[in-house]
Amino acid sequence: MIQIFFFLLFFLTPAFVFGQGSPLKKATFRPQWKPQAQFAGFYVAKEKGFYKSHGIELTLLQGGPAFSSSEFLADGKADFVTMWLSNAIQMRASGHGIINIGQIIQRSALMLVAKKSRGINKLEDINGKKAGLWGQDFQIQPMALFKKYNLQVTVIPQSFSVNLFLRDGVDVVSAMWYNEYHTLLNAGLNPDELTPFFFQDYGLNFPEDGIYVLEKTFNKDPALSCAFVKATIEGWSYAFAHPDEALDVILEYMSQANVPVNRVHQKWMLNRMKDLIFPLDNSGRIGMLESSDYQRVAGELKESGLIKEIPDYSSFFIGCEIRAEQ
Repeated sequence: MIQIFFFLLFFLTPAFVFGQGSPLKKATFRPQWKPQAQFAGFYVAKEKGFYKSHGIELTLLQGGPAFSSSEFLADGKADFVTMWLSNAIQMRASGHGIINIGQIIQRSALMLVAKKSRGINKLEDINGKKAGLWGQDFQIQPMALFKKYNLQVTVIPQSFSVNLFLRDGVDVVSAMWYNEYHTLLNAGLNPDELTPFFFQDYGLNFPEDGIYVLEKTFNKDPALSCAFVKATIEGWSYAFAHPDEALDVILEYMSQANVPVNRVHQKWMLNRMKDLIFPLDNSGRIGMLESSDYQRVAGELKESGLIKEIPDYSSFFIGCEIRAEQ
């Protein structure tokens, strides 16, 4: 019932159609990483005035590795943040009152990549090989995959570089489809030389970036939270419809943050984000967190011993149930 209430609140109340003279509500948002096309919808929504049109005076905080988005949210330094679903479930299970109000990415971008020249053409060929894996949160899916298919793999800690793989120091490398995979292609490897393993193809789809807010913040002003989600999705829709303009916006934010700019790489990232954001079934629903996806991720977290109990889905996801057409 509560989700139906907020669905009606979102679509039917005039609070979301701000006329002239209506006061803007101040809010802050922090992505989990530095400016790049992974967050294009937010930057475009800001520059095109979509947040203001929904009554929000938004301050964009710069993300990065120094402090996590979860820390900013828990400490009240940001009203809205993006986080991976797996991280958010762990926070909720540990007693933090955070909720998901819009699941942006519907498909897992995390993947494993191998070279065919190393004799890896199918999943079973990974057995007995060395695999580069990132830190704990990034290891949940790979370790579940190895367990599910009874693969004995030597895990090698991986930095945020693919150089060890390029030098054949590991047989398998962790990558994000929209980022490191393209880096491998730019390094001179051809797609037909690589064997990609997408977790979604093995029953381990973990939706990643979602929009999170403290429960107390949401309860104080549900309309503000839903307006933020709606404006953000308008930003994504505009970015996909006007990719060159969106890239201009992204590159400007990257330059301001002193992040190295590569337009070709950012174009690849933006295109992959479109693939990841729109559901596989082409239902056109953006912003939804499906119960089946939630239970899959939470179940693996519990199986891995990272949480003791699975938080209730209906309390975790209070989505504004945004629907948009591709």
